[in-house]
Amino acid sequence: MKPVDIVERASLISGLHKQLALNPKETAMVTIDMHRGHLDMDVATMPAKPEDAKRVIANAKAALDFARKAKIPVIHVVLVYRRLAGIGSEGMVNPFWKAMHAAQTETDRLTPGRKSTVREHNIEGSAGTEIIPELYRESDYVIDNKKRLDCFYGTDLRMLLDTLGVKNVVLMGINTNTCVLNTSFTAFNFDYRVVVLSDCVASMYGEDLHVLGLQNVARCLGWVVTNEQFFEKLKETRHALQP
Repeated sequence: MKPVDIVERASLISGLHKQLALNPKETAMVTIDMHRGHLDMDVATMPAKPEDAKRVIANAKAALDFARKAKIPVIHVVLVYRRLAGIGSEGMVNPFWKAMHAAQTETDRLTPGRKSTVREHNIEGSAGTEIIPELYRESDYVIDNKKRLDCFYGTDLRMLLDTLGVKNVVLMGINTNTCVLNTSFTAFNFDYRVVVLSDCVASMYGEDLHVLGLQNVARCLGWVVTNEQFFEKLKETRHALQP
């Protein structure tokens, strides 16, 4: 397939950025699969690139610490699979993931250049299901029954967000083009204001799909901003709300 140039939409993105307002009282941070199964190379079953994992963890910690100081709630959504008798991992019920597991070889893996296994990924009780310690605080909320790519699907994320009075969801995590993108679509469809922190996302599938995910959000669903832009928007909105 011939490479396709990314459409230049800088002026639109700039205009959208000016429209973004983030009231801390109506905002929540949602981390998506920020667990050891993706980000800890010692135990990861579907690992991001080591350099991406290091970048994402450091930037996510900075963003979450800043948000907590602004009294913004932090919600961690984690994929966890049961083992089912006669089937194995719940993930193997999905025909594409089952085929992906069967199709992988030593030279052609799901995660290019790194070992990975769909079948053994984030089994209940395994170390991979643990949230990266630097990112978790006891005051955070945890949803650990995610089974598919969308954080809303089959979980109580929407109920929790609405209970907290949230109108703005700030997303971070793995993978940019799958779980982050799917969750962005549903958040958009539920009329939340969608923000993705570009410094805090990555894709184990490759840089091309990472870029695709960010472009899709920025041009169709919500705002893609850096940590610094996020911090400035919070300060800007908070100042504007002061009497």
